[in-house]
Amino acid sequence: MSTSEMCNKIFENVISDYHITNHVDAKKNNPFTKATPLEKILYEKCWIDAVQWHLEDIIRKPDISPEEALKIKRRIDSSNQDRTDMVEELDDYFFDEFSNSSPSSEATLNTETPAWAIDRLSILSLKIYHMNEEANRKSADENHRKNCSEKLETLLLQRKNLSKAIDQLLSNISKGNVVIATYKQMKMYNDESLNPELYSKDD
Repeated sequence: MSTSEMCNKIFENVISDYHITNHVDAKKNNPFTKATPLEKILYEKCWIDAVQWHLEDIIRKPDISPEEALKIKRRIDSSNQDRTDMVEELDDYFFDEFSNSSPSSEATLNTETPAWAIDRLSILSLKIYHMNEEANRKSADENHRKNCSEKLETLLLQRKNLSKAIDQLLSNISKGNVVIATYKQMKMYNDESLNPELYSKDD
């Protein structure tokens, strides 16, 4: 099984598990805690994405109170930080996995790390799940379902292409054709020592 196949399979499992309760406070039950580190991280990563997807839906409710909206916004901010930390943990895994690779003198750098590409794959899985729901929603009119079906086909093609690109990237890294490098996000807005709106209160 290729890495992308593993990712897509686990992401589909996560999304299915989440929608058993379909609630942002649902208890997570990662079945891969005793499996490989990669499988465990992939499950954790997609669970964060699934919860955040629905938080983003909730905060857009037209009748949401300002107090509740602020509460959800803070939660989304925290989730974004967790997501970034998890992606960087995934990149650390790949960095260790390919630590013995020997890049050739003509090896190139990639603009995106394997983990950030996999992050996009996780989001695509969520888009596919929910677009499929809309394409088959009985309460929607035929034109809506048709438009969503067309979008679903586009999303499925994007997942196919991105999956292939991820496997190609990992293959090229292992062959020394691409140099693996990590790009730390260095998020500043959640850091009390870096965000002026947080540290200026003490000045």
